[in-house]
Amino acid sequence: MIESLDLQRFSAIVLPRFVKVKQHFVKERIHNIAKEVRAQSAPHVTHLKGQKIAVGIGSRGIANIKEIAQTLVDELRAAGAEPSIIPAMGSHGGATASGQAEVLASYGITPASMGVPIDASMEVASIGDLEPGLPVYVAKSALQADGIVVIARVKAHTAFRGPIESGVAKMLTIGMGKQIGADFIHNQGFGRFAELIPRMAQVVVEKTKMLFALGIVENAYEQSYRIEAFTRKDILAMEKEKVLLAESKRIMGRILFPEFDALVIEEIGKNISGDGQDPNVTGLYITMYCDGGPKFQKSVIFDLSDETHGNANGMGSADVITRNLFDKINFISTYTNAFTSTEFLPVKIPMVAGTKEDALRIALKTCNGVAPGKQRVVWIKNTFALEEIVISEALLEEAQAHAQIKILTQPGDITFQQGEPIFPW
Repeated sequence: MIESLDLQRFSAIVLPRFVKVKQHFVKERIHNIAKEVRAQSAPHVTHLKGQKIAVGIGSRGIANIKEIAQTLVDELRAAGAEPSIIPAMGSHGGATASGQAEVLASYGITPASMGVPIDASMEVASIGDLEPGLPVYVAKSALQADGIVVIARVKAHTAFRGPIESGVAKMLTIGMGKQIGADFIHNQGFGRFAELIPRMAQVVVEKTKMLFALGIVENAYEQSYRIEAFTRKDILAMEKEKVLLAESKRIMGRILFPEFDALVIEEIGKNISGDGQDPNVTGLYITMYCDGGPKFQKSVIFDLSDETHGNANGMGSADVITRNLFDKINFISTYTNAFTSTEFLPVKIPMVAGTKEDALRIALKTCNGVAPGKQRVVWIKNTFALEEIVISEALLEEAQAHAQIKILTQPGDITFQQGEPIFPW
């Protein structure tokens, strides 16, 4: 059994007062999701009568994913096709068929809700070698269909930089490659991802019955900002995905404070980011192939999201976690993720505190060169929810001077009930 520090044995740890603030980002979004999906997919669902179409959907918590998927499936059926859904999520869901189906079910995507079968088989087949010793794998459930369509969010990756990062190309390679395909790519190391993912995606398009893809960009408020269809030619050329990636980076949510002392994250999860939390927001990167984001001394993670189903990938980037988080860890799911990605830092166990209160006090006590109670703290729910956040009083003057930040409350003392934080507003 893991033991936690008893802070009553040490001198009292003074906490700062806290303030609630609102960060402002680009708010433009799509108001009629179904209409946009129909408009984008309409030119690409012709001449499909009687054809079996595999629709690939990943494990990320894409905004409006149930409505997007349902509308696309309905459009395919209206065109006379026979669609089915396949999880295109690499090794996620514990790299099992039932686990991957469960991930989709957590988003409301089930055979009953969609009205079509879900084939979550993990079986794959090689469609050729990209280079000696590097086969390209695709799910058999996709290869056996008469056509393939994927739904993918385009955004910055958390472990490498390139003109193509997370999006359609990655879905076609790592996602549809299931555990075996994801494993082969990750074994090349993140240093090659910017090169390999576009090349492998081109092989997949050229050697399968890929029809089209829906690429999604979200704004900082986790809302659908843009949905665009990618033809086979678009995927091969990569230019459309490059443009959407640049746009995604421009409007993404971020922490508007470049430097502080401690970061508090209430929850992480695979539905939020591949690393549990988005390092593009926090700066908590797991590889040397990414940088950027705020600078700080210590970080705390309180909990796992329900949707992550115990996968605690990403906790290793923090300095302190809670006993509650530790007790929720599904080690098989978490370690399968690390085994496939080849990166172990995200699954290392940080210091485990008995409660959220203790985790906060430990992190702030160990910030060096800062007077007690004067620590600069940024406190977020997760890296999706970045509009309303909490900061400590030491950051108030900086917040007041920032054009994108509005002060919502007066500074106040935080209290605790059985280790649970209670803000004064």
